[in-house]
Amino acid sequence: MTKFNLSMITGALLASSAAFAQVTAITGATVHTATEQGTLNNATVLIEDGKIKAINPENVTASEIVRANGLVLTPGFIGSMNQLGLVEVGAVANSRDASDEKAGLDFDPSYAFNPRSSLIPYARKGGITQSVVSPINYDGSFQGLAFTANLSGEFDSVADKHTAFVIYLGAKSKGSRALAFQQFIEKLEGQKAKLAKKDDKKEGDKPSGEERVLSQLLNGEMPVVIHASRAADIAQIIKLKSEYGLDIIINGAADAVLLADELAKAEIPVIVSAVANLPSDFDAMHATLENAGKLEKAGVKVLLAIAGDSSHNLYQLRFDAGIAVSNGMSYDSAIKAVTSNVADAFDIKGGKIAVGQPADLVLWSADPFELSTKVEKMWINGEEVKTDSRHDKLRERYTTDSELPRAYTK
Repeated sequence: MTKFNLSMITGALLASSAAFAQVTAITGATVHTATEQGTLNNATVLIEDGKIKAINPENVTASEIVRANGLVLTPGFIGSMNQLGLVEVGAVANSRDASDEKAGLDFDPSYAFNPRSSLIPYARKGGITQSVVSPINYDGSFQGLAFTANLSGEFDSVADKHTAFVIYLGAKSKGSRALAFQQFIEKLEGQKAKLAKKDDKKEGDKPSGEERVLSQLLNGEMPVVIHASRAADIAQIIKLKSEYGLDIIINGAADAVLLADELAKAEIPVIVSAVANLPSDFDAMHATLENAGKLEKAGVKVLLAIAGDSSHNLYQLRFDAGIAVSNGMSYDSAIKAVTSNVADAFDIKGGKIAVGQPADLVLWSADPFELSTKVEKMWINGEEVKTDSRHDKLRERYTTDSELPRAYTK
């Protein structure tokens, strides 16, 4: 009987597996890296095992070659502060899972995330491959925990359940914003005191969900996204960072241009809408189309997000970025504002075309910020995904010739 050496068999299997590993090469592309490398012309990007293996390698050995012929390749765009996957129809209560009147500071809406939502393929058509999804608390200041999900449509697409803590510190239709500031500071002080004497706690005592979140904030392990637009509120938020060492991101920030230098010095990123061109209330008296460009030039890290119904309109993020460019923001900064700046601010993977990064990539027919441009190919974690949406299926249904009555198909 022939004897087999186990190590030889294992080695042969590994070699065989490596030989048949899927390697995709995208060649001849205009690559916007969203890194210090900037834009690379006629470049090659190699994908293997869900990651970017090489950029412009000397030798290209691939099982699939995508010839871009000058088309534009960008990192997948990243949406932020929306309810994608938590809402289907805004007017239908039982299709909304982003809020709950009994939710506390540690509310985790990722348990309700629906990767098969019809809104996700539509967002992919706009080049979106990831989203930072946020809860909403209509009844209070503490919103809960934002999470990160990719838009692959797979059931394991939630990548990070504790991406950020979200709090609203802006204007209120009932009550005072001062109380929200006060309550937040009291919670921080209370947890700070508990952490200072944690050695006195009995062995086996487990912190509550709220205590865990507050500890993460105080230890700089998780950012806090603060909704605020008024300049006076932003000044208070800068003090919060100085006093408690919080990792802060400001969302809304319509009046941030008044404190642009202070925000840049404090290294506080801001999430703004590029199309907020009129004061929506007394907190947003300085909202203009030029704000994104002004903040960029002052050295503030800018993240672009969709205002209003961001879950259903996330597809339009690329158009908003184009509007920002038309009103003073540099093109490279606009690319970063929907890719690497979002990834850096929330400490998530992706948003860059660099070796070792997840292969979340979009190949565009032309400039992604132009209205007529479309997605030619898209990869999420190295796997090609489709961009067919419910809109496409409805179009086919209503335009297909059939013996059946109009709008029906065989």
